[in-house]
Amino acid sequence: MRKLLPVLLLILGLGAGVGAGWFLKPAAEAGEAAHGETADQAGGHGEASGGHGAEAGAEASHYDPEAGPTETVRLPNQFVVPVIVDGRVQAMVVIGLALELETGHSFSVLTDEARLRAVLLQLLFDHANIGGFNGLFTSGEALLSLRRILREAARRELGPQVTDVLITELLRQES
Repeated sequence: MRKLLPVLLLILGLGAGVGAGWFLKPAAEAGEAAHGETADQAGGHGEASGGHGAEAGAEASHYDPEAGPTETVRLPNQFVVPVIVDGRVQAMVVIGLALELETGHSFSVLTDEARLRAVLLQLLFDHANIGGFNGLFTSGEALLSLRRILREAARRELGPQVTDVLITELLRQES
């Protein structure tokens, strides 16, 4: 009996766990896409109207860089941006960036990097000054918005060969 009781308790616990999991399983939503279905096939699940992030604005949710063959060029040095609150440095933000360029681009780190860094650094300072690195600055919408602004600035400086600006590193160090 001593050896049988632990086995019976184990089987009883296993059965109770399976039963509770089956009973508490969430019900499938009517518009939920089945595995392998697209949103159109599943009755429109995931539409932009009224869905997650709809109130965050259309600009942040519709950030789509151009598709096509690209090359990635990592900018060799990180950007260091102070976060100033009440005239004092509250934190330092360190950002690593890379450019996604069309294949066969004419970008040269030696000739173009200094001008591009100056433009991007000014944008990052402006972003910090409006509170862009406070709160949930790593949320998807905040990062997409920042990437879009950086991409537009890089395109103004280097031309349409810039397809995207990638944030490869992001660190905020409180002082």
